[in-house]
Amino acid sequence: MIARAAPSRLSTLARRTAAGLALAGLIAAPGAAQGYAYGRSAGNDAGQCAAGKGPAVQINVTGIKSASGNLFVRAYPATKADWLVSKRYVMRVDAKPRAGSMTVCVPLPAAGDFAIAVQHDVNGNRQTDLSDGAGMSNNPGIKKVLGLVPRPPTVDKTRFSAGPGVTRMTISMQYM
Repeated sequence: MIARAAPSRLSTLARRTAAGLALAGLIAAPGAAQGYAYGRSAGNDAGQCAAGKGPAVQINVTGIKSASGNLFVRAYPATKADWLVSKRYVMRVDAKPRAGSMTVCVPLPAAGDFAIAVQHDVNGNRQTDLSDGAGMSNNPGIKKVLGLVPRPPTVDKTRFSAGPGVTRMTISMQYM
């Protein structure tokens, strides 16, 4: 039998500290821990949602009030730490809106759980205004506080699973 020296208090403390920091990193940045790069953007390329492509989400956006301004579609990792946090999306697709409905293709970094937010910036000022429209994956209602200020749904209400191919969904826009 080979005798081993007991680990020193310093080496045990160092290992525990390293393990704690690694765990904290996973909790603080779950999207990054999954290998996702944040803040990526692309144009609306229907070819990314063609047969045999993916992972991607093909979204039929309905109820678009006008063709003015900009349409932003953002895919977030389906975590509370990332949902609707500035620049924590894994893909943003910018498109020129069409009144009524239109199709948007959002490429994804991998199969997994995501949540989608669609914003119609009606006046094109790249700021959130009361005139803007919004829609989310799974089409949850957007609550209003005191009948005026929109309150977004939780990530649990918007989460969906995307496979390795193309996932299809419809998102209905809501306006104030």
